[in-house]
Amino acid sequence: MISKLFTAGVCAAFALLGQANAQETKEYAYPETPTCDQVDEYFGVKVADPYRWMETEKTPELIKWIGEENAITQDYLAQIPFREDLRKEMTERYDYAKQGAPWKRGDRYFFSKNSGLQNQSLVYYKDSLDGEEKLLIDPNTLSDDGTVALSDIEISGDGRYAACATSTSGSDWRDIFVIEIATGKRLNDAIAWAKFTGISWAGDGFFYSRYDAPPKGEELTAKNENQKIYYHKIGDPQENDVLVFVDADNPSRNCGAWVDDDENWLFVYQTESTYGSRILFADLRGKSDYAKLEFKTLFPDFSAETSCVVARGGKFYLLTDYQAPNRRLVAVDPAKPDPQEWQDVIPESDVLLSGVAAVGDRLLATFLKDAAHECVFYGYDGAKLNELKLPGLGVAGFSGKPDLDEMFYTFTSIIYPSTVYRYDLKTNESTLYWKPDAGFDPNDYVSERLWYESTDGVRAPIFVSYKKGLKKDGKNSTTLYGYGGFNINMTPGFKPVRIPYLDRGGVYAIAVLRGGGEYGEEWHKAGTKLQKQNVFDDFVSAAEFLIKEGYASKETLAINGGSNGGLLVGAALTQRPDLFAAAVPQVGVLDMLRYHKFTIGWAWAVDYGTSEDSKEMFEYLLGYSPLHNVKKGVKYPATMIMTSDHDDRVVPAHSMKFGATLQANADPTSPVLVRIESKAGHGAGKPTAKIVEEAVDIYSFILFNTQPKK
Repeated sequence: MISKLFTAGVCAAFALLGQANAQETKEYAYPETPTCDQVDEYFGVKVADPYRWMETEKTPELIKWIGEENAITQDYLAQIPFREDLRKEMTERYDYAKQGAPWKRGDRYFFSKNSGLQNQSLVYYKDSLDGEEKLLIDPNTLSDDGTVALSDIEISGDGRYAACATSTSGSDWRDIFVIEIATGKRLNDAIAWAKFTGISWAGDGFFYSRYDAPPKGEELTAKNENQKIYYHKIGDPQENDVLVFVDADNPSRNCGAWVDDDENWLFVYQTESTYGSRILFADLRGKSDYAKLEFKTLFPDFSAETSCVVARGGKFYLLTDYQAPNRRLVAVDPAKPDPQEWQDVIPESDVLLSGVAAVGDRLLATFLKDAAHECVFYGYDGAKLNELKLPGLGVAGFSGKPDLDEMFYTFTSIIYPSTVYRYDLKTNESTLYWKPDAGFDPNDYVSERLWYESTDGVRAPIFVSYKKGLKKDGKNSTTLYGYGGFNINMTPGFKPVRIPYLDRGGVYAIAVLRGGGEYGEEWHKAGTKLQKQNVFDDFVSAAEFLIKEGYASKETLAINGGSNGGLLVGAALTQRPDLFAAAVPQVGVLDMLRYHKFTIGWAWAVDYGTSEDSKEMFEYLLGYSPLHNVKKGVKYPATMIMTSDHDDRVVPAHSMKFGATLQANADPTSPVLVRIESKAGHGAGKPTAKIVEEAVDIYSFILFNTQPKK
């Protein structure tokens, strides 16, 4: 139950918030959270885990605790005087039409579209670029509250069918169904228990990946193992689907299928973690029984990240970091797939080759230079053709096929909403195809790429955005965002909910950190396992840079990040509680000793290592694990820990255990809130209403707790 101290004391204090600064001294109290006597032993070291009971799903005790925590959080947020004004501003900013780049299949163009505040974007198609828009699927009709999302849609090569994968309440589990496009009829095909899967069409069906059904009551926590690839033929029940690939001797390997555009080759990607893929391939030509495919090895182990871009002219074109940390494009003869036989098409350079697309008769290479995109066309012989000039400092996404003479691309930056362009591959001309009206003028804002230096002298970019006229006097509410892991790039992209924050004098910064992929595989590895502390040091150095340059002070600086970025925030606030005024870790990996025991957590070991690997690895993880480094009586930053009840990627126990530990130990004058979203998951597919509400809570909390002292 909620303690009497909370109801009598804190609620009374909250009544003063409308006329007081967040820095006024008051004490906070929280639910009486039960504990247990669980103690684990690692290499002779005993570690208490008093909130282990939170790892179970939907017990009455946990449901009660979640309700009490959410009540405290909402009471706190409701007393912030400008919260409703901020809600109005963010809703208005989000309410503009959004559209994706078209992609062509068969004779039709397909595209996503949202009128503004629709919870989920709709998918339309046209018979020609200037033809009539026809609705293919409206995911908003699949649930009353927008919590069923369309996570993937793949059109068959002949353009007859659309295979649609949906996610419910943000879970990683996928249901797949099929629409006959000409009639709009939903067929009887139904696929269950698909997860971490693509949909790859071949003939009159598609390949997909799934697990066996989890134990009842453990759907969101049970370990995911023994993934298999199946082929589903249109019209058949799922029980008749053909088992195409399984690796029974290695239950912790995931597997996915990809078919080339001509449907001649099937590629199977096996992974043991989030980095590195073993690749097999099979010839589909003339085959009808996919249960008897003969697989050959294209890449034998998990030491490199490799993917097939296109199969053309009897060769496979692979993007790989094998013997090339910044990646290269190679041509491979299927008859001689040994990596020693690979031939460079686009050799490795000193800039990361982040992606290659096969469009028309050429290849489009995207380079990531200092965390922003530069694009160049190449011939299949490796000859450099021409550059694709982007509108500014930002990132692009592409839609095209080898048999088309046009392509589409989107461009976005922190202050530039996603805009769609069409590129004519015959004339090499780029034209504006669709531009949003987001209701603000980007020229009123500044977004610049600066450089900070980490503790060991490493330099990295930091993107800083604010409204023109900002005074660098250290009095600005500033939010520093970071990730730093899993080879994932932090690049400048637009989110409309940030604009009201900038309008209120806020500064928004995104730091590039080691552990990401911005500078290739060596940069990634420099932030993994026994070097993970580099990531936290980079983040702290970026924070100190913002203070040194006058954007913020310790009283006005907030930190935010999600998933691995939630770990980053958790580590930063426990290691340097003096440096930040506020912290918002979202869906974070916060228990580094047990993360690998749930759902897909075992796959993250390539970045983290596990507490079972060795005494050295255990001690290193224990040394920074946010859950295990909370100290009694420390005045931590004002903290709002955010998670979701259907997060089966990073299970909510991470955030709940960390929140309970902080509440039990932190200086009572530091607010520690736990916000548990219902009917939501790790983030993908979240309906617009929840996105806006979440942003309102985050920026209300940050703005309120980053007011400079008077």
